Amino acid sequence: MEGLLVESSHSGQAVELLANTLQLGQCNTQEFPFKARQTHTPDYIRQFPHLRARTQSFSSLLRLRDTATALIHTFFRDNGFINVHTPILTSSDCEGAGELFSVKPCREEGDVEEDEEGEFFGCKAYLTVSGQLHAEAIACGMKSVYTFGPTFRAERSHSSRHLSEFYMIEAEKVFLSSELEPLLNLVEDLYKYTVEGLLREREEDMTFYHEQSQSTKEWVMKSLSRPFLRMTYSEAVNALRAANANFQFEPKWGSDLKSEHERYLTHHVGHCPLFVTDYPVTLKPFYARQNSDGETVSGMDLLLPGVGEAVGGSIREEREESLQAALTRCGMLESYQWYMDLRRFGTVPHGGFGLGFERLLQAVLGVKHIRDVTPFPRFLGSCDM
Repeated sequence: MEGLLVESSHSGQAVELLANTLQLGQCNTQEFPFKARQTHTPDYIRQFPHLRARTQSFSSLLRLRDTATALIHTFFRDNGFINVHTPILTSSDCEGAGELFSVKPCREEGDVEEDEEGEFFGCKAYLTVSGQLHAEAIACGMKSVYTFGPTFRAERSHSSRHLSEFYMIEAEKVFLSSELEPLLNLVEDLYKYTVEGLLREREEDMTFYHEQSQSTKEWVMKSLSRPFLRMTYSEAVNALRAANANFQFEPKWGSDLKSEHERYLTHHVGHCPLFVTDYPVTLKPFYARQNSDGETVSGMDLLLPGVGEAVGGSIREEREESLQAALTRCGMLESYQWYMDLRRFGTVPHGGFGLGFERLLQAVLGVKHIRDVTPFPRFLGSCDM
């Protein structure tokens, strides 16, 4: 038989794909892993990263990624942001968590050169975990900016929401006050603009996914018709403590919210997106602006049903003395003098956020595993192709 076989004849797009490829080459139907009129599980499809674009589920996903990308760029352009290209190679650990991939030169294939002193670049180099600090440097000299590109985390995790390589949308908005509300509104507007655009421009592909998860469709539609809810970190911890739930990790003030806590909170407020704000100083990076209570910072996370945290952000610490104290406390003052210069030589109140692109898609499509919303997933133990 000639041509390609698709996973399902669910949509006209699948039939069109088959028709358009009939003359392109032979296909052994016995060996081809995807059979006509059969539904294949995501776990099975994932075994064939080089072929899965030929299935209905993944071709739909790729169209949705493409449209979502275009919508995000349009949103920022229409709202006065400039797109900047931040480096993939960097000497900075933006998050301060140390989960970085180091970069070393190779003499030849399979032979990694010893480069402990950073001879190639003159310093140690890493794959970026975030473009935020570079975006700040641009924003302070121009206007509000955003970047949309790959980021890397060396987390030793096989969870359903972690990848070693993923795409981040990071925005830095200037002339923000110390209040979080404008930043929260910007995140909410971006989410709604993107999801409404997907429902409008990719109705058939969205329907394909939502038919498999009616609960996802319900909360997504509800999220577009009402404001996102907000609660402080302290209120969230109190709600978790009062819950009649058998948590594996005890919720307590000063500790990170775990995945089980985030799932409970989004369900607790009606199975919809939730902003959690004003985290303890120790839970947010050095650049988050300290609140007047001395214990919390003007930072936030957006929790989405099904995946938990999808956005993290903060008002940036623009006060030179406060920033110097935070860097000193983290033992990073010497290596971040360039960041101090952004305050020493004139600054402007600003803030920003990072949105995990794959987690956004995973949430609004109802996809259980993050490896099924990116073309070629990289994770602990796997870098196929």
